[in-house]
Amino acid sequence: MDRFGNAGAPEDLIYAAVLLIAIAGSYFWYNRLSFNQTLQSALVWAMIFLGAVGIYGMWDTISKNLSPNQTLVSEAEISVPRDTDGHFYLTLKINDVPVEFLVDTGASDLVLTKQDAQRVGISVDDLAFLGTAQTANGEVRIARTQLDKVELGQFLDHRVFASVNGGAMRGSLLGMSYLSRFDALEIGQNRLTLRR
Repeated sequence: MDRFGNAGAPEDLIYAAVLLIAIAGSYFWYNRLSFNQTLQSALVWAMIFLGAVGIYGMWDTISKNLSPNQTLVSEAEISVPRDTDGHFYLTLKINDVPVEFLVDTGASDLVLTKQDAQRVGISVDDLAFLGTAQTANGEVRIARTQLDKVELGQFLDHRVFASVNGGAMRGSLLGMSYLSRFDALEIGQNRLTLRR
């Protein structure tokens, strides 16, 4: 499964297995006289195939370990690389609690999931979900709130307005109400850079 819960196609694996069985069967048929040699070769190729499948299945983990997601910080800017899924992610401290955000320049607000809101000390049961927002999945109810302290690296902001999504959401979104606090937002060479 990918980071958002999408499963791969199982029928592709079935087709690959059928193809592999057909190729192996024809190989054994034509080389049946030297069965021991054929069996050894088949085992070697099976191990190579299984290794390739394993590497393919774990490629996201392997690539993250080979080139870790490095955040570059200077006095006036923060720069993060594009993730393997094509998006940018930033971890902010909300009231001293780390929360991972998907950077979404199409979102007008900083939007917390109910779970993240509870983690940072917001009583979700006390919120009034009176507003609405349009999302890719349709209209959702939202509640306005104010965050006492928001930190991104060396940048600290107090009393930051945000919304809490009343519906199901895979992760919190970092929209333009927060991003516009920066003087510049640049995307280039697979990096997102924020400057103040």
